[in-house]
Amino acid sequence: MKIKLYFENENAIAKSGIGRAMKHQEEALRLNNIEYTKDSSTKDYDILHINTVWYNSWRQARKAKRLKKKIVFHAHSTEEDFKNSFMFSNLLAPLYKKWLIHMYNFGDVIVTPTPYSKRVLESYHIHREIYPISNGINLNNFKKDAAKEKVFREYFKLAPEQKVIISVGWFFERKGFDTFCEVAEQLPEYTFIWFGDKLMSAPTNNIRKLMMNPPKNVILPGYISGDVIKGAYSNADVFFFPSREETEGIVVLEALASKTNVLVRDIPVFDGWLVDQENCYMGRSNEQFITLIKQIINKEVPELKEAGYEVARKRSLQYIGEDLRKVYESVLKR
Repeated sequence: MKIKLYFENENAIAKSGIGRAMKHQEEALRLNNIEYTKDSSTKDYDILHINTVWYNSWRQARKAKRLKKKIVFHAHSTEEDFKNSFMFSNLLAPLYKKWLIHMYNFGDVIVTPTPYSKRVLESYHIHREIYPISNGINLNNFKKDAAKEKVFREYFKLAPEQKVIISVGWFFERKGFDTFCEVAEQLPEYTFIWFGDKLMSAPTNNIRKLMMNPPKNVILPGYISGDVIKGAYSNADVFFFPSREETEGIVVLEALASKTNVLVRDIPVFDGWLVDQENCYMGRSNEQFITLIKQIINKEVPELKEAGYEVARKRSLQYIGEDLRKVYESVLKR
């Protein structure tokens, strides 16, 4: 059994969630001794596992069909998480949905990160079997490391007593960057840091204005990798993720794996794996977010880091590779 992994425009997506998913899939297959190739021109494979939906992805799917190869289509995108993202995304969303349905129907089966995204795709009346499999997490990459935490604090010149709230993501309304700034403005005693690529986000006017003139206690360093971001995850007092729509949220898994206090917006994608006051904290309004951040930092609520880590552990890449193997084997029997 040989898998052809396909990601279109790898360099462009490297800083995105799909870029992380690409690395995770490779590692999951390696850990499970599943042979794979990323050679887009090869015909020597049994299953095309395709992760993107643009023109060259369409060509790859068409070619695989002509060669009578099996196709696993990985559905990372939906109309719902396309909306409220960048300039004109809402205008384009209905057309994007039609294109997604067309593309996903190339698959013999579909893989998508969560039961929620599976339900969304089922509502599109795509007549394919859909498997919910997490994007997974490399636990070794997010072990607490005092040296990396020192690098993080020195990079931002943070005083030892300074309390820090972080988030990671594109500068999209959907991601809740506006909420992040509004909450920060009400908590001037804390430092808020939003990590995310500024150039690739194509923000709406509202988000662009916030980026140009954020609250005084908000730092926007852009996209940062390596020890700084890993130290940020484990050293932050709160990982605050106010996103309004996701298919999973890999950065949430990264925060959980780092044993960070996690605060998310209460949205359907987290149903069934994140539980308020058990392995994370959830809020629905700015007032709730403000109260919870204060309570977490002042230790007025129970610490849930270990329970959160257990969520990430169950989604380690070893397990994800095992789940993908089952899907591949079932496809080959069709």
